[in-house]
Amino acid sequence: MVASMVTVAAARAAARKRVERDRRDWSVGDHAAAVLELPLHPPTERAVRAEPGAAQLWARSWRDEGAVRWVTRSWPSFGTQQVPERLILTGAEAIAAFAGRDMQRDWHRMRDAVAALRDRFGETEPFTAALLRSASTIADLPPIELERLRAMLGWLIDHPDSRLRLRQLPVRGVHTKWLEQHRGLVTRLHEALTGRASLGLIEKPVLIRVRVLDPALRPGGLEDLTLPLDELALITAPAEVLVVENLETLLALPSLPATIGIAGLGFGVGGRLRPIPWMRTARVRYWGDLDSQGFRILDDLRATLPTAASLLMDLPTLEAHRDLAVQEDQNTFGSSSRLTADELKTLAALRAGGGLRIEQERLEWGWVLSRIESAR
Repeated sequence: MVASMVTVAAARAAARKRVERDRRDWSVGDHAAAVLELPLHPPTERAVRAEPGAAQLWARSWRDEGAVRWVTRSWPSFGTQQVPERLILTGAEAIAAFAGRDMQRDWHRMRDAVAALRDRFGETEPFTAALLRSASTIADLPPIELERLRAMLGWLIDHPDSRLRLRQLPVRGVHTKWLEQHRGLVTRLHEALTGRASLGLIEKPVLIRVRVLDPALRPGGLEDLTLPLDELALITAPAEVLVVENLETLLALPSLPATIGIAGLGFGVGGRLRPIPWMRTARVRYWGDLDSQGFRILDDLRATLPTAASLLMDLPTLEAHRDLAVQEDQNTFGSSSRLTADELKTLAALRAGGGLRIEQERLEWGWVLSRIESAR
């Protein structure tokens, strides 16, 4: 077959790409105005002379496609011939139908799902933008889930400040875990409809695991606590705070005067601790794993608490325990603008080893205790 001639299969592939690319825009816009115009590159007389059978089969393959524009060619060798010149598909429906039944089905599902929400909640500019962003997610919802989405949005709009918890909402047909599973989509659409970032609910509290390492600071004699973040702020202000990466380390920490230990906050640690007033006056130390992620968490903590010092994240500790190092599964070596020169040297040594990792629990405990004591 002449290489330039566009086959029906190639044209369907082009239509599929167009549907995949534009169906979200079509779902919120004038999908009837969509156009796919594709030149079919019919053969020249010379090409037909070289492969007359192939040219005839190609032209015949387009005979049943109604959206093709045919032109007349007058060739001395073959006389007057009708040849397909251009495929012109008008409207998203025609483009999707030509692309194949599966693409047409997917387009119909997205079109109908978005239309159901617009019919229920209107077509404001913010809501249309949110639907455009979420169209693929919405299209993937089974019909019963789409109905639950409509019911949930309607209830939240009608009860802007319910002060209920996530699983308390009395929305008919919606089970208790549904909103947890679809929180992102609901929040995005709700904000577009109401202009409010909050759903008006009481949020699940952020729980913090704490050990009060100084007996004199223990509330009611309690040492090991798991409590909401806002209640942590009510504890007697310590002079020192030791933030560790892992729970096992927190449980193993010795008694330390005027000190509280906190564990397991990971990335975002600074933002979580920001609301606690005494964090800004206490001496804060961070002890994380000796790996790239441990240093990233330290860097993040300093965005909120720039004077936070590191502990046991240095070259001597690395060299003393190198035999315990393994390869980090997912390293995050990158910009770390808040690390000290010594911390950067340690991070560089980890990278030079191919991405080494020494978990803090594996450090020799006598070494740990001596370094904690000397750092005071």
